[in-house]
Amino acid sequence: MDWTPQTQAAREWFESLRDRICAEFESIEREAGSDASFEYIPWDRDTDDGSDGGGGVQGKMKGKVFEKVGVNVSTVSGEFAPKFADTINGASKDQPQFTATGISLVAHMANPHVPAVHMNTRFLTTQAAWFGGGADLNPPIEYAEDTDAFHARLRAACSAHNPTYYERFKQWADDYFFIPHRNVARGVGGIFYDHLECDNEDQFERNFAFTRDVGEAFLDAFPAIVRKRMGMEFTEEDKKRQLEWRGRYVEFNLVYDRGTLFGLKTGGNIDAILMSLPPEVTWG
Repeated sequence: MDWTPQTQAAREWFESLRDRICAEFESIEREAGSDASFEYIPWDRDTDDGSDGGGGVQGKMKGKVFEKVGVNVSTVSGEFAPKFADTINGASKDQPQFTATGISLVAHMANPHVPAVHMNTRFLTTQAAWFGGGADLNPPIEYAEDTDAFHARLRAACSAHNPTYYERFKQWADDYFFIPHRNVARGVGGIFYDHLECDNEDQFERNFAFTRDVGEAFLDAFPAIVRKRMGMEFTEEDKKRQLEWRGRYVEFNLVYDRGTLFGLKTGGNIDAILMSLPPEVTWG
């Protein structure tokens, strides 16, 4: 499929970021004495009329440090279902066309002292065009210095573009990554943003530059935390705490997460959409 120059530029960046993240995660596995590596599984988006709806590549790895990690890139297009179209910026039942490209990452770690993490950035077009995304840290056992380091790196990325971004997007993450029926946060937050509108080329370039810096911030901050904690001893009680905490993660992703809903509503690959779910979990 021929994508617009903006969609193609975003797609190429997301793919290059994926390659660098996966290489870094594989390097961490090597440092831990593991030969685990990513398996890449391409998929095509099914459409009702048989047209080319795009697709993506699901990257997944199970190793000694990363119990389960998925890094997915997709670029898809088509039409929203009428009722769903009315919920999407710039779309309606009369104008349901969309294009979306993005990277989505979730890592569940073997050692409960190492935080799980989520990162996603994306570029969507309907009758509007915008960037969105963010990253958030999800430790079963929190270390304040890790939380501070993660937030400091995101703060620096935000401040380089707009002095209001960090506080706005941090609050957005705090509000979004919250489990109302438990009255608890999913983790220790990060940033979340959406609808950075690209009404012209200048806006596209500015918001694309910010989105790239969010990806760079993640790649800089998270592997450093993994290396710091991955060799720590842990107890059965620590593991039990991790598995119970993962239950909260599952509840959020299946009940409240907008990305999960978007993927399911647009005919995405089910395995890629649900790669955020942990490999082992307990409730109570």
